[in-house]
Amino acid sequence: MTTRNTKVMNRFDVTSRLIAKLKHEEAVIGGIGNTNFDLWAAGHRPQNFYMLGSMGLAFPIALGVALAQPDRRVFALEGDGSLLMQLGALSTIATLKPKNLIMVVMDNGIYQITGAQPTPAASVADIVAIAIGSGLANSAWAADEEDFERLVEAAMSAAEPHLIAVRIDDKPGVGTTRRDPVQIRERFMHGLGVREPL
Repeated sequence: MTTRNTKVMNRFDVTSRLIAKLKHEEAVIGGIGNTNFDLWAAGHRPQNFYMLGSMGLAFPIALGVALAQPDRRVFALEGDGSLLMQLGALSTIATLKPKNLIMVVMDNGIYQITGAQPTPAASVADIVAIAIGSGLANSAWAADEEDFERLVEAAMSAAEPHLIAVRIDDKPGVGTTRRDPVQIRERFMHGLGVREPL
């Protein structure tokens, strides 16, 4: 399936649908900008980590968490522009095969935060084809919201990495993440059970 066959969805709605499915202290790494703004607004929890100022690092950070805590399901939410800045992460994830990592790419075809310049995903780059070509066989476009939920459920019951791409609109994030890196880190580490609260 290509993006031409998918419904344009809303990032906050899709993120809210994902958060509603989390029942076992799953970790969620939110990429920079609107991706983590919507994660914050959809359901702030200690197991959420909100990226600040670093494009393309949600997948590598989520990989580290998935490897360090193999019994915890880990989600990474990333925009198409940020992922395109760090494509090497896909082949690294395919090589290491963490059984508990689920990646969600929010693809609106623009670098939204910096002025809506088009990304290569807007015209020539198919995120799912790139992921499959990098060795992530369980990669798919969500056709609509119900298909997104089905893909998430399938990934949560699998024992290999999955990538779900979602074609989204260009609406801005609903919330604004509190920009306190130390607090974000400490709350997340406590949420993962690796540090006592301050």
